[in-house]
Amino acid sequence: MQRRNRFVSLWLILVLFIVFPCHLRADGAAISCFVTNDATHVLVYARVTNCFTKDMEAAILAGVPTTFTFLVDLYQERRYWLDKRITGLTVKHTIKYDIVKKLFSVSSDGEKEPTLFQDYESAKRSMADINGLPLTPIKSLRRNEYYYVQIRRNSKKSACRSTWNMFFSSFPSGILKRLVPEGFFY
Repeated sequence: MQRRNRFVSLWLILVLFIVFPCHLRADGAAISCFVTNDATHVLVYARVTNCFTKDMEAAILAGVPTTFTFLVDLYQERRYWLDKRITGLTVKHTIKYDIVKKLFSVSSDGEKEPTLFQDYESAKRSMADINGLPLTPIKSLRRNEYYYVQIRRNSKKSACRSTWNMFFSSFPSGILKRLVPEGFFY
């Protein structure tokens, strides 16, 4: 009897997640993604919209460093089997506000020096964008195969113990499907 109750409870929770996935999204935030290539690599461009909450903005304007972590994965779709993960990258963007100088600095993993902004809107755009991230060499892909990119974003206040964890999807049933499925044939 207990085993049956557990099974029914788990089934009910799963059904609720499928029926009401929009509660897992953060205030209408979404990721838009574009995948292209240059002569040697697959490139990813992405932007998160509506990702700053009031609490997050207040913390940033108070001088608390805030980090967005983008998890970018490239998969090869395989019929009748699990999709194969080709590569995965983690990109971190950190925003800091200097209250004395009234400047916003946005740094990224690959940059030596942070980019400075005088206005908050430009700094927010820089935080929410991935521009031309080289994901994998083109020669590592096989011809006539379908690939897709999955992007997730996690944000964290650096100086506080509380953490904002928000994962965004561009379609309603995002918890069981790929996040930001930008696919392509090679």
